[in-house]
Amino acid sequence: MVRSVSAILSLCLTAGFAAGAHAAVSFSCTVSASGINFGIYNPLNATADAAAGSWSVICTATGSGSATVSGTLTLSTGNSGHYATRYMLSGTNKLNYNIYLTPSHTQILGDGTGGTIAPTDSGTVTAGQIYQVTGNMYGLVAAQQDVAAGGYSDAIVVTVTY
Repeated sequence: MVRSVSAILSLCLTAGFAAGAHAAVSFSCTVSASGINFGIYNPLNATADAAAGSWSVICTATGSGSATVSGTLTLSTGNSGHYATRYMLSGTNKLNYNIYLTPSHTQILGDGTGGTIAPTDSGTVTAGQIYQVTGNMYGLVAAQQDVAAGGYSDAIVVTVTY
C-alpha cells in the first residue's frame, strides 16, 4: 500500500528596523515570502522531495540625502526548535525537512549560528529611491521517512533586520 502525505511550509513574516544611516534619511520596509509547498510526499520514494520558495525586501528611503544601509535575513527554527533538522507536524507525527540557501541543499538558512547561513546585503540609497533585495530558498524533505498519512506543516518566521 502506498501512503502519501501532503506537506506545506507556510512562512510568517516580520520586519525589524534599526537605522544605521544619516538622520535626514529614514526607511520604510516591507518583507514578503512565498511558502514552500512540497506537495504530496511518498514515503516509499527513494528520492528526496525538493521545492522552492522566494523572499523579497523592499525599502523606500524618505527625507533628504543618502545613506548606506545593510540588512540581514534570518529564519526561525519552526516546530523543531533547532536548525539541524526542522520538522513539519501532522498532529504528533513528524516529517523531517530543512530550508537551504542554494538548490544544492548544502547551506541551511537560519540565524547565522551553528553552521547556518543568514544572508546579508548592503547598498547606498538616496531619499526618494527604492532599495530591493530578492532571493530564493530551497526546501528538501528527506526520502523514505516512515510517516503516517496526513497534512504536515510548519511555520517559519522570516525576519529582516536593517
